Amino acid sequence: MKKRNLKERITLDPIMTLLILILITIVISGFLSLIGVQVTYNTISNDISLEYTQGLVSVESLFSLSGLKYIFTTTVSNFVSFTPLSSLIIILIGIGVMEKSGFLKTVVTLLTKKTKKTTVTFFLVLFCLLSSIMGYLPFVIMIPLSALIFSYGRRNPYIGIISSYAALTIGTGLNIFFTSSDSALLTNTLLGAHMINPSYTLGTTSFFGIMTIALILVAFAITLITENYIAPRLPKYEFPETEMEEEFTITNRELKGLILACGAGLLYFLFFIYCIIPGLPLSGALLDYNEVFYIDKLFSATSFFSNGFVFVVTILFIILGFFYGIGAKTIKNNKDLCDDLGHSLDGIGKTLVIIFLASTFISIFKHTNIGEVITAALTNILTIDSLGAIPLIIILFIISALSTIFLPNSSFKWAIMAGIAVPALMNVGISPEFTQVIFRFGESMTMGLSPLFAYYVIYLAYLEKYNQNKKPINFFKTLKYQLPYSVITGIILLAILIIWFIIGLPIGIHGVVNI
Repeated sequence: MKKRNLKERITLDPIMTLLILILITIVISGFLSLIGVQVTYNTISNDISLEYTQGLVSVESLFSLSGLKYIFTTTVSNFVSFTPLSSLIIILIGIGVMEKSGFLKTVVTLLTKKTKKTTVTFFLVLFCLLSSIMGYLPFVIMIPLSALIFSYGRRNPYIGIISSYAALTIGTGLNIFFTSSDSALLTNTLLGAHMINPSYTLGTTSFFGIMTIALILVAFAITLITENYIAPRLPKYEFPETEMEEEFTITNRELKGLILACGAGLLYFLFFIYCIIPGLPLSGALLDYNEVFYIDKLFSATSFFSNGFVFVVTILFIILGFFYGIGAKTIKNNKDLCDDLGHSLDGIGKTLVIIFLASTFISIFKHTNIGEVITAALTNILTIDSLGAIPLIIILFIISALSTIFLPNSSFKWAIMAGIAVPALMNVGISPEFTQVIFRFGESMTMGLSPLFAYYVIYLAYLEKYNQNKKPINFFKTLKYQLPYSVITGIILLAILIIWFIIGLPIGIHGVVNI
């Protein structure tokens, strides 16, 4: 009993935990730099010569005058440019209109009133997994919406937040469709392949088969973990008495609002789709024509689509909420609309503080190069001679999983790993495309366990927002919620890799396991 009371007294608020992590990072970087921690690894020159060059990465100290200058001169700019912050604020404006007008409640009631709880969870998880084609934007959309969906269904909002975050993080590496992330990885995969076979080629459909099977199995696994393990262990969520007493019924007024909203939303959606179809009169205005693949034309760093997508989705949400409100008479004048626009932004002061400290922690940790040092050191294990094909598959999977905790960025990781991993596995008969799949499966396993992942802060902030306990949400408990998903899906994904390799099935269209 005394131990439990002591544990309750020392429970740290997420804000305090982030401050401690920042201080620990500063001290550790100073120590590692002092003892000269650095790692060399092989990289491939990105030119016609295709020669190995020695890459060197060392720990940068923040426990120094120059390190402190970096912290003080970049903290504000890092916070202002922190993508999850701006994306969340803008998206919440649209979600606020949909929520306050009643549009969300009506839609969720229609879709889920006579649907089994497990079915709702499964389709939410499946949608989150599939939404990886849109990059990281679904994190700022689906986590808030998932909380509301479960709340409207009289279930603990924590279930929606936890399961959607698990699906979104695991889904970052399980892409049925060829994404902009896959395109970036493919460049380094081909560089590694050309060290062994200069004429090796890869297509955009090379991963379709294995990714489809993995995504379906993982969707069922996440659903079962959520309903049978996570949900029963969560603290009881108390709904306001007024919400519990009144049962929401959909009248003709709500249906009229819904029809009006869907009509307006459909017209906007069709106009938007027309703007991303190349080759039609006055169409394709949102694409970046400097890119080769269509997915890169959509999601490249300079495309109008990519840079404006958050705003485009927010306008869609506002249109849906506004026209529903007009039809259902929940929006009667301009004051109602203006109040709705700010509804979801009420009480997010603590969320902003959490995001500020998280952006600082991520920025300074990245500056230290600790994640890159760990990734390079682990990757060098692949250079050990006499390793067979299956041991190499397992080792690369584990290396990818471990390095993701310290370096979540896929492109940075693969830029370090591909020059060693791809040739090493080709030498034992494993194709470059299968090697990239191993890497993607490995990072999918632990992306949700990394507090250095930029969108983890959205997950943390929403758990804190819906926390009804007098104690703050424990920082490490947020990661503990994700651990069952990580372990089970990791086992499933590794089993898929080994079985697929043994059978030798094609992993996609023109994608093979063995060469």
